[in-house]
Amino acid sequence: MTQRHYTPIDRLIRNADNALRTLFGRPRVTERPYPAALLDEAALGQQERRHIARLMRINHTGEVCAQALYQGQAITARMPETRKRMERSALEENDHLAWCATRIEELGDRKSLLNPLFFAGSFAIGALAGLAGDRWSLGFVVETERQVEDHLDDHLDQVPERDERTRAVLEQMKVDEIHHAQVAKAAGGAELPAPIRTAMRLASRAMTRSVYWV
Repeated sequence: MTQRHYTPIDRLIRNADNALRTLFGRPRVTERPYPAALLDEAALGQQERRHIARLMRINHTGEVCAQALYQGQAITARMPETRKRMERSALEENDHLAWCATRIEELGDRKSLLNPLFFAGSFAIGALAGLAGDRWSLGFVVETERQVEDHLDDHLDQVPERDERTRAVLEQMKVDEIHHAQVAKAAGGAELPAPIRTAMRLASRAMTRSVYWV
């Protein structure tokens, strides 16, 4: 059986479909179950629930950005193997997207209204990273995942131990982000210059501060 070769137009249409699913529908996910499925809901005060829900809103928007980055990189990646890695990582990040949305709903809150804006900006950044070359594109993934790992550690510090459902989601996400960084580095990801790493941290800080409230 011959393997289908996708044209640039095919990939553009597929990315448009993925974008709509990410922002407004149900993203395609893997076979993995929701990490919190078998855990009991903790007794949380109103302020605690609101704060944790807003942390998960930030994580959800972060996963929206991750989808956009991976899709932008995949559409401009030069090597088919790099494109496959990006697409597989994007599928696994979809699990995170769905898990965060579920936890937000369980806590009685909503997703960020700024998601379309952050998706568009992240897609453009990902496409530019892909155009710079596969080594830099993979290096961008490595640095992104490192920063997300730090970000998840900070949230785990803020979520009480008794909230096992939220912690289970965050901890599995952290495991996956570390794995994605390792895969990208092993595939030849280059170390990004310090000014770019700093700019990424500043952009992430702006996102987290705005999404917490909007």
